[in-house]
Amino acid sequence: MMFGGDHDEIRASPAWSPKGCVVKVILLPSSVSDRPEAQDQFLTTYLINDCLAIDAGSLGLFGTAREQASIKYILLSHSHIDHLASLPIFVENAFEADRDSVTVYANEAVLDCLRRDIFNDRVWPDFINLSQPEAPFLRLERLESGKPVELAGLRITPVAVNHVVPTLGFILEDRASAVAIVSDTGPTEAIWEQASAAPDLKAVFLEATFPDSLAALAQQAKHLTPKLFAREVQKLERPAALIAVHLTARYRKEVLAELDRLAIPGLEIGQFGKIYQF
Repeated sequence: MMFGGDHDEIRASPAWSPKGCVVKVILLPSSVSDRPEAQDQFLTTYLINDCLAIDAGSLGLFGTAREQASIKYILLSHSHIDHLASLPIFVENAFEADRDSVTVYANEAVLDCLRRDIFNDRVWPDFINLSQPEAPFLRLERLESGKPVELAGLRITPVAVNHVVPTLGFILEDRASAVAIVSDTGPTEAIWEQASAAPDLKAVFLEATFPDSLAALAQQAKHLTPKLFAREVQKLERPAALIAVHLTARYRKEVLAELDRLAIPGLEIGQFGKIYQF
């Protein structure tokens, strides 16, 4: 069951934001601990402008149920569990028994995964078929690479990247700034072309998953190492802050050391809970 979909461009209120607004990004943590290990990344969610999320790995573990209910739009990059693990919990927490439900945006492969593997009355109740027009648990909308959507004051362009399952990265734009969230990928091309074409590009969030010592694994799994990270950002044709994310927890120290030795201009390591404003 799908609600909507198949539109060249999907719009939702409020419309694309006026000049002077900012794009606000928070990396949601996988742990509530204040220990240094809390910066280890096990799950992935980016909270955007307090009302939209990219991926739902840790979204259902964030804040209170009431706070979660303020998030109405979820864009899923791909079907791997670290990017959608807590989606069912989030949907239940955010349900308000009215028409103002959560809308999940994803490519067809992810939507099929949600229908078959998640909301299937085995892993979790089938919220898709239980949804009624008067009070749906969630709505589904299909994304296509290169076709933008307008949500929560942002124009968001999904772009296919190079991962082992169909995966989308995203270019987020208001009328004053743009941010690229590249998602899980090996070496790729189209999203760099799209990011380079954004005149107000301020930042790029890019993965550095495995250390260089595991380059063979990274190639097989279609992820990046620090050396590959450095090669990828050279494809960007305009200056921007470079924020390294998705460091595998077990190898975090090794990846950090390798990134440090590369001395990449403008590079910082993504911090959970930090408010990034562009």
